[in-house]
Amino acid sequence: MRDHPLATDAVLAFGAFVAMVVGSYADPHGPHGPTFGTRDPEPLSLLLMLLGASILVLRRRRPRTVLAVTCALSLLELTTGEPRAPVVMCAVIALFTVAARTDRPTTWRIGVLTMAGLTGVAMLAGPLPWYAQENLGIFAWTGMAAAAGDAVRSRRAFIDAIRERAERAERTREEEARRRVAEERLRIARDLHDVVAHHIALVNVQAGVAAHVMDKRPDQAKEALAHVRDASRSALNELRATVGLLRQSGDPQAPTEPAPGLAVLDALVDTFRNAGLPVEVIVQLGPGAADRDPGALPAAVDLAAYRVIQEALTNVRKHAGPEARAEVSVVRIGPSVEVTVLDDGGSPAAAPAAEPADPGGGHGLLGMRERAGALGGSCFAGPRFGGGYRVHAVLPL
Repeated sequence: MRDHPLATDAVLAFGAFVAMVVGSYADPHGPHGPTFGTRDPEPLSLLLMLLGASILVLRRRRPRTVLAVTCALSLLELTTGEPRAPVVMCAVIALFTVAARTDRPTTWRIGVLTMAGLTGVAMLAGPLPWYAQENLGIFAWTGMAAAAGDAVRSRRAFIDAIRERAERAERTREEEARRRVAEERLRIARDLHDVVAHHIALVNVQAGVAAHVMDKRPDQAKEALAHVRDASRSALNELRATVGLLRQSGDPQAPTEPAPGLAVLDALVDTFRNAGLPVEVIVQLGPGAADRDPGALPAAVDLAAYRVIQEALTNVRKHAGPEARAEVSVVRIGPSVEVTVLDDGGSPAAAPAAEPADPGGGHGLLGMRERAGALGGSCFAGPRFGGGYRVHAVLPL
């Protein structure tokens, strides 16, 4: 029916024509009640019924025009037909179509006008008395047609609204799922970068030391190789933990080890000191200058501060000169924690003393900014006046 609306309306028009013709043979005023076959419609009435039914084929394409034509045919039948034929049935169908395809105010205006016009003409200009039941029937049928059409329109609008809401909810759910997947991929990539960059940088430095002193100072070479072994073991353990979470189906099990934070900051700094980078650390998270209680910070802020320090010190070890020195400070100021990592650039004769001046380069700098931004904070990284590099992150609590 939706694919062939014209054929559907043609079938409806034929059914309406048959119903009107059959109804024209019924006499409601028989001696013992309504009788059938006791009267015959006039040729003009048959013509009007045929025209009214034929115009119904176009009721969806031209609803108001069809209503106007069927009302005109009905008025002609009401004023001339004797006995009266039910030509008004086609006007009732046309009024239902108009009400079902327009808004409610238009339905009220057209419906009242149609009801008043047809009923008034039937009462005042027709051959029957004004109180005849046929006249009251015209009023009732036109009113029910307008009400039924408005109800169908309201139901269609309600169903369309529900369907649109469901589709919008589905789109929103898919977009939310894609956003969560993207965020999770970004988080995993950031964590892998932090782990790999830190440990591989230490391995590279200690391996270079071991190769340099292997012949002259074998004890120092063994010590450097031991640091290589420890750093590689730590990298493998963290990689195994991260990849293990990715391989788990369903909800992953909670890790048995706590996430790294400022509680293990000394161990992190020791790895850089063993690699030949002097690092001074100042941590003040509470009223006392030596307050380094990790419970003083939320877990997300604690992890972000640790990763910022880890990445910043890794960059110092990779890009600063051989005699570079670094300073790390973690200070709680009001409702936020400020993490600062400074280096002096090392020997002036060495290679370039810091990360490139472009603030947008490197995945490490981007990762630090993303970590701070995820907490509603900020992170700045850039060269210092007089040489060296500075990383400053503000992490709201």
